[in-house]
Amino acid sequence: QVQLVESGGGLVQAGGSLRLSCAASGRTFSSYAMGWFRQAPGKEREFVAAISWSSDTTHYTDSVEGRFAISRDNAKNTVYLLMNNLRPEDTAVYYCVMYSSRTYYASRLDYWGQGTQVTVSS
Repeated sequence: QVQLVESGGGLVQAGGSLRLSCAASGRTFSSYAMGWFRQAPGKEREFVAAISWSSDTTHYTDSVEGRFAISRDNAKNTVYLLMNNLRPEDTAVYYCVMYSSRTYYASRLDYWGQGTQVTVSS
């Protein structure tokens, strides 16, 4: 049984930083691309960032490019999202996802975490 457990969310002032973590179990973590999505109140869930199995490729939505950084540690079965220069519009529940293959391009979203709340105050 695959489990994705996020942590690191919280309340931060605009301009601040947070690092989210997602610990995976139940599958060979190093064989799959990973990613982050988010859902703000009253809005649809949206893609934030993704990283390939070997960390050689990453992809970001335009609104977080240059502010957020996705990384992974295959030895620890963990993926991270470092969020800098946070804005109130980054407020959302952030979800960790595991893709169905080594790359995220044209890959299914196989598993989701339960989410962690990030709130950015102005």
